[in-house]
Amino acid sequence: MSAPVLLVTGAAQGIGAAVAHRFASEGYAVALLDRQRKALYSIVGTLEAKGCQALGLTVDIVDSHDTENAVTRVEHELGPIKVLVNAAGILLPGTILDYSDDDWDTTFAINAGGVFKVSRAVARRMAARRQGTIVTVSSNAAAIPRLGMAAYAASKAAVTHFSHCLALEMAEYGVRCNVVSPGSTDTPMQRALWADQNGEAKTIAGSPGQWKLGIPLARIATPSDIADAVFFLASAQARHITMHDLRVDGGATLSA
Repeated sequence: MSAPVLLVTGAAQGIGAAVAHRFASEGYAVALLDRQRKALYSIVGTLEAKGCQALGLTVDIVDSHDTENAVTRVEHELGPIKVLVNAAGILLPGTILDYSDDDWDTTFAINAGGVFKVSRAVARRMAARRQGTIVTVSSNAAAIPRLGMAAYAASKAAVTHFSHCLALEMAEYGVRCNVVSPGSTDTPMQRALWADQNGEAKTIAGSPGQWKLGIPLARIATPSDIADAVFFLASAQARHITMHDLRVDGGATLSA
C-alpha cells in the first residue's frame, strides 16, 4: 500500500519545515514547495536519511503555471495528494503611511494569492476524488490590529476568510478545510522582529504602548507546536471539523 501524500508550501524553514517532519514521522510521503532551493533540499536530504519519501520542488506559488505544474508532478511522482498544508508566507513590517505599493502587493500576492492558487490546483483534484484535507496556516494577527503590520494582518484576515469559503464549497465533496492561526512562534520571521536578545521576553510580557497583549502561558510557541495542531486537523480524529480557525497562541488574543 502506498504512503499517503502531503504537500506543504513554505517548507524550507519554520512552521512549514516542522509540518514536513511531523507528517513524515507518521508515514507520509512529503512534497515540499519553497523558493529557497538550498534550504529546501537540505530538509529533503534530512527526511530521506530517515527513510522518508520526500520530493522538493522550487516553486513560486505566485505563478499559477508553475504551481499547477508542481501539483501535477507531485501527483505523478508520489501519488494523489491527501493533505495540503499552506504554510508559505512573508511579513514586511512598516507603517501604513510609509508603506510602498510593491510591499503591499507582494504581501498579498504570497500570503493570500499563493494560498488561493495552490488550494485551487489541489482542491480540483480532491473534489474529483471526493476526499482530502486542506489546512492553511494563518495568524492570530488576522483578528487583532497590529502596529506596523497592516499588510500582513490584512492578508492573513483575507486568507482566513478565503479558507472558510473554500471549506463551504468543498463540503459537498467531503473535503475538509481548516485554519491554524499561530501567535508568536520561534521562527526566522519572528526573530527578525526582535531588536535584541531580550526580544522573546518582551514578546511574552507584551507592550501596552504598542497595544499588544502578552502571552498568558508565558512561552513562545515552537514550530512543532503548530505542526501538531496542523496534524490534528488533518487527521481522522478531526473528521467532523471543517471551516474552523484553531488559535494556537498561548492565549495571547484572549480568544478574540
